[in-house]
Amino acid sequence: MSPGVGKTYEMLRAARRRKAEGGDVVVGVVETHGRRETMSLLRGMEVMPRSPIDYKGRALMEFDIDAALARKPGLLLVDEYAHSNAPGSRHPKRWQDVEEILSAGIDVWTTLNVQHLESLVEVVLRITGVRQRETVPDVALSRADDIEVVDITPDELRQRLAEGKVYVPETARLASENFFKVENLTALRELALRRAAQTVDDQLLATLRERGVEGPWAAGERILVLIGGDAIAASLVRAGRRLSDMMMDAPWTIAHVERPSRPVSGPDGGAKLSEALILAEQLGGRAVVLTGDDVVKAVMDYAHRNNVTQIVIGKGRDSRISELLGRSLAAELLRAARGVALHVVTEPGGAPAGRPLKAMVVPQPRHWRGYAVGAVFIGAATALALGLDRTFERVDLGVVYLSAVLAAGVMHGLRPALAAATVAFLTYNFLFLEPRYSFSIGSPTDLLTLVVFWAVALATGGLAGRVRDQARSAQRRASAVSALLAASQALSAADGKLATATVLAEQTAAAAGAKALVLLPHDGDIAPVAGSPTLEPLGSAAMAAARWAWERGEPAGHGTGTLPQTSWTFRPLQGVRSRSGVAGIEADALAPGSDEERLALALLEQGAVALERAQLAGDAVETETLRRTDRFRGALMNSVSHDLRTPLSTVLGAATTLIDYGPTLKPEVRKDLLLSIREEAERLSRYVGDLLDMTRLEGGALNIKADWTDVRDVLNAAAERVSRRLGSRCLTRDFPAQLSVVSLDEGLLEQALVNILENAIAYSPDGSTIELAAYEDRSSVVISIEDQGKGIPTAELELVFDKFRRMEEQPDRSKGAGLGLAIAKGFVEAMSGRIAAASPILNDRGTRILISLPKSIATHRDLL
Repeated sequence: MSPGVGKTYEMLRAARRRKAEGGDVVVGVVETHGRRETMSLLRGMEVMPRSPIDYKGRALMEFDIDAALARKPGLLLVDEYAHSNAPGSRHPKRWQDVEEILSAGIDVWTTLNVQHLESLVEVVLRITGVRQRETVPDVALSRADDIEVVDITPDELRQRLAEGKVYVPETARLASENFFKVENLTALRELALRRAAQTVDDQLLATLRERGVEGPWAAGERILVLIGGDAIAASLVRAGRRLSDMMMDAPWTIAHVERPSRPVSGPDGGAKLSEALILAEQLGGRAVVLTGDDVVKAVMDYAHRNNVTQIVIGKGRDSRISELLGRSLAAELLRAARGVALHVVTEPGGAPAGRPLKAMVVPQPRHWRGYAVGAVFIGAATALALGLDRTFERVDLGVVYLSAVLAAGVMHGLRPALAAATVAFLTYNFLFLEPRYSFSIGSPTDLLTLVVFWAVALATGGLAGRVRDQARSAQRRASAVSALLAASQALSAADGKLATATVLAEQTAAAAGAKALVLLPHDGDIAPVAGSPTLEPLGSAAMAAARWAWERGEPAGHGTGTLPQTSWTFRPLQGVRSRSGVAGIEADALAPGSDEERLALALLEQGAVALERAQLAGDAVETETLRRTDRFRGALMNSVSHDLRTPLSTVLGAATTLIDYGPTLKPEVRKDLLLSIREEAERLSRYVGDLLDMTRLEGGALNIKADWTDVRDVLNAAAERVSRRLGSRCLTRDFPAQLSVVSLDEGLLEQALVNILENAIAYSPDGSTIELAAYEDRSSVVISIEDQGKGIPTAELELVFDKFRRMEEQPDRSKGAGLGLAIAKGFVEAMSGRIAAASPILNDRGTRILISLPKSIATHRDLL
């Protein structure tokens, strides 16, 4: 209920009972305030030592959250839930420490005074006259599994105070005369009992819903709270939370209507609006921003679309004329509302405590600039009008003043234009209407002229100012859309996660006008991978904040509730399916609620989706690689089971015959068996070599060692390697006397040529000719290998370079494994070359394989 009722004492008594029952209970932090009966309950309990926090040369002892997480007891006692931690702690508030401990799976018992609930701050202020600085969001308390009210009567509490059981005597006397008045304690007691009753109701409703018990339920109530950038915004948010509690935790939304024709009022209106939106999220509400010049229409359209039943608005000091004409927001909404209850919250009678009044009413000097320029325009118009009046007899001088009013509205907006219109009205009356140099009006006609002039000036200036404000607003929105479009195009064009992260860092830095960086997951942690303008190393505190944002999916760092002392603000990059990284923006770069902040957040959302898309693209490539590898493995096993069996059987049979019958065999027979062993071993070697080469190609492990090479040398070396397998076939060579050198890998080209030549030998009849030729054109060196075999059907030309592809099947499968041409194609393309097959060549027979190797510099046609 309030200090001194015995919350800590009761918590320790219950903890001792739990420990006696065998529970693992640890005291994380308990404030005894020197009370002996409370200190006695700590005997025999495991109490964690506190952690020193250095602050301005002093060591402040605070709860050690890291030690608690490492100890991980079954139940942890954490006193004073609303306590503010010392600067430099991980979290500004102890309730945030408790949130982290709960997320680690540790049960927590804690204590809280009812006046520290955020939604009750202003209620308690009106009751006691004291504004509570240490508060806890209602949503944190709503997640509690159980709430126990520790309550005694006001008279008993005052008696304890008088006996010195709460404060020392002098402090107790002052407290008894101020905060601890009977009426204050009675009101706080009622608030505590109401809050506990609301929790019981919520638990009952949850149980009934879970068991399927029929209603009626209050789930149909939906609350909409309208706020602006004024001092009453936070009060409205708290009122919305209290109304939600009274309506059995009805969903509630905070809405701000952004008017394109008018910015947020006041020099600090944006900051107040941002603070109110953040407070709404802390209290469990949802924040939306509506757009429209007609506030009532925008609000009612949203209310009808979302089935809102309760609207909460604030009522400031409207002018009496507005109230008489019914032009206040409350009156307008009341007329437009159908089936919606309207709650009006009036602003407090004085300025909020703790905030200087002059800071709320003194405008910034730059806001007077428009009025000064308007005065200059009116002065110039007056000088011109005086000159025209002396030069000409009948001149419509009102048009001159209207032009000045119009210029003031176009350049500086609505209010300077209205002020200029009023000054023009008075000046025109004083200098140019009879009787001159007097504000009196001589005739009804002049009065009519003056009134019409003032009305036209006000209308003209007002319209010009509004058009100017709308144009600027449209320009800002167009700039934001253009920036988002440019970022979207750049992110779409980025290739891979690193490139996407680099683009995101650059675009975010441009939008924020400050340093930005992107961190991506790596080896179970996150690491900075891109930054703008440069990638700077992060300190330990900044990395701790970044890890928090990554692990919890919540903002951390400067301006947040986690490690706010760091110089960066980190936001998680949440994609459609999962978290893709963390973005960091330099501290104080974005004003809360500003257009720049909204643009930066929109860019981060786009970047999160782009990073997720890049990750999915990489996963798809990896999946495709695995699929191709599995398919290749299947074909490989098929090849091993068939193509290696025959040569192995031949080698095994010949070797067994030589071992068993060697001495009795004739020399010719022994030589023939040995030749068979050698031939089959060579064939096995070729098979294994082909399989290894294809594995290198499929796995992307091919290492190109390019050097300037004369292709003729490689052709001769390949011809020598296959010469023994030619048999009765003839290999002719047709090389020019001079041939340009090209940059390539000699070993890969030689192996590719050997595979093609062996394929030509295998499919050419005995006595035929195989031609090996080379020539060049302007851009490439061309190699031609032509045989006189059966040829390749036209329909098969596109498939001849596929893996495990044979043009004909033989019982002994002596033509090879069907990998030679596929390997040749892979080697040639790895060197940026091209390979193609043509068939038939002559008389419906023959095949020609062409290899084109690019030159680094094209040869002039006169040199060919």
